[in-house]
Amino acid sequence: MTISKFVHELATAVPPPRCTNPYTGERPFAQQRRHNLQTYLQLMARQSPQLLLVGEAPGYRGCRLTGVPFTSPHILARLGKQFGLGTSPFQPATEWPEVIREASATIVWRTVGDWQPLPLLWNVFPFHPYQLGNPKSNRTPKTSEIAMGRPFLHHLLQLFPQVKIVAVGKKAAGALEKWSVAHTAVRHPSHGGAKQFQTGLAQL
Repeated sequence: MTISKFVHELATAVPPPRCTNPYTGERPFAQQRRHNLQTYLQLMARQSPQLLLVGEAPGYRGCRLTGVPFTSPHILARLGKQFGLGTSPFQPATEWPEVIREASATIVWRTVGDWQPLPLLWNVFPFHPYQLGNPKSNRTPKTSEIAMGRPFLHHLLQLFPQVKIVAVGKKAAGALEKWSVAHTAVRHPSHGGAKQFQTGLAQL
């Protein structure tokens, strides 16, 4: 498994109803997201991350736009600097220009942005689940939907076999436990969980 093949397999997957695959198709925005994810994984591979933080699913303000888990357009614009690069190799997320920030992504990067090496970021369900008729919304993925994420996590661990896994939130922890994937767990930063999330990571 290579990074380019991983991104290709993700891009050609067919998501369940009321879910968007941000990487699929030949639309310019999907191409940008594939580029961003591949670039992110290549940069992470150079860092040899020690931790993998696994969340629930892409949000419409975050990975759904950028292609990179736990980022928003605002964070993506600065992400090159996190890797010590003078110019950003990432393509801007402009599909919905009115969407700039995402709360959970902001808390995550406020917590881990100074870590060396940076932790790898992913979701147990790599597609964006939304409310019926409203693509600019989020919903909790169903257990049957989350199961689609298992092979992608497996392939990601082939690319980064050295990482120790941290589940971010109960949904991620439940999926990893069901899949018999060794992990520790921390509170999800959303809905008032920022301090517990930060404390949990500090204890690790």
